[in-house]
Amino acid sequence: MQNLYKRNHSIILSQEGGSTIHGLDPLQQNFAERLPTEMSVRIFSELDLSSLCRASLTCKRWNGIIEGNDYLWRNQCLTVLAICRRDVDGDRQNGCSWKVTLLRNYRKGCVKRRWLKGRYSNIHSADEIPPNHMCPLDMETWGEILEAELER
Repeated sequence: MQNLYKRNHSIILSQEGGSTIHGLDPLQQNFAERLPTEMSVRIFSELDLSSLCRASLTCKRWNGIIEGNDYLWRNQCLTVLAICRRDVDGDRQNGCSWKVTLLRNYRKGCVKRRWLKGRYSNIHSADEIPPNHMCPLDMETWGEILEAELER
């Protein structure tokens, strides 16, 4: 049977009965189904946190690889580690997975980073702080923020 081209739908039905979309070979449609899981993990490890979260929503296969691999979350958590070292270390000692550790400390890291960069330096009262831009921080963190404010 010859290849049948349907121009209206950009679908090509091949002799083998497989379909391709927009002229792509079926082998190229989802690398995670063709590559060993370790290779897919290596590819996903190159993504930033936002992209990794979006990739996990792409399909069941990608979600399974991303959600089931602590290594991917560890890489992302290391960026938070520089900001919330004590909290991250405490979570790890308590047996939390890297993903749980990341989720628990990511927001704190963002808030602390904003304070240290001076984003809230000109705020005169708690009412001026944008909603959802605060979270509980430890005394050590507040000490670092105070030092940074005094240097400004």
